[in-house]
Amino acid sequence: MPQLMPAAFFGHGNPMNALEHNRYTDAWNAFGASMPKPKAVLVVSAHWYVNITAVTAMRMPRTIHDFYGFPQQLFDVEYPAPGDPETAQRIVDVVRPTYVGLDEDSWGLDHGTWSVLVHMFPKADVPVLQLSINAELPFDYHFNLGTQLHALREEGVLIIGSGNVVHNLRLIDWNQPGEGTDWAHRFDDDVRSIMTSDASQLGVAGAHADYRLAVPTPDHFLPLAYIAGLSAQADAPTRTLLDGYEMGSLSMTSYEVPAA
Repeated sequence: MPQLMPAAFFGHGNPMNALEHNRYTDAWNAFGASMPKPKAVLVVSAHWYVNITAVTAMRMPRTIHDFYGFPQQLFDVEYPAPGDPETAQRIVDVVRPTYVGLDEDSWGLDHGTWSVLVHMFPKADVPVLQLSINAELPFDYHFNLGTQLHALREEGVLIIGSGNVVHNLRLIDWNQPGEGTDWAHRFDDDVRSIMTSDASQLGVAGAHADYRLAVPTPDHFLPLAYIAGLSAQADAPTRTLLDGYEMGSLSMTSYEVPAA
């Protein structure tokens, strides 16, 4: 039986992290090097936010450049990791009766996935799948789906949530590199207190006084719900992998559900 794999949430922030080397990318690289080679990687990315729950099931997912206004060098990045249709079908079976569709041709690997994995597994030699975030369903659905996915960790699948705890693009201040506003710190700190003690309580963050500033749209926050569900199912509090802020209104805090 494969060794139990960890699970993690990464604040992926600026797509340029795919090309840069900084303390965030160094941490992603170290995390990838710290574990045995996974059977596959399943990523819940903020950037596949649609009206259905689906998993990529193609054998060779395309690299999606889902951004604009960045240097051509970033658009030239390809992450040619194979897919894994068999594991995709296993995901469908594990979470029944929850419905997960098999996407054989429409999506691929967006930058929420490859900007992190290009540092974790630079050889692109581990199969990668993405799970969509169903925008029509509430927080509890995503948390509960995370608990169901725990069985995959016991089968050698590494599960990653890729988003940002604090993500407000309208309030970005380019004059604050490496810094966060007071409200970003307050929300991020309180979420960290939950995640490192009892992740099953993450849903209460929706009532936080700074929630609307930190989470103006749920797409980047919801990947954390899956990690919270995995943590609760494993009865193992998460640990903070690294923290940090960028441009005032982005949090880069990352968490791990340890393998043991």
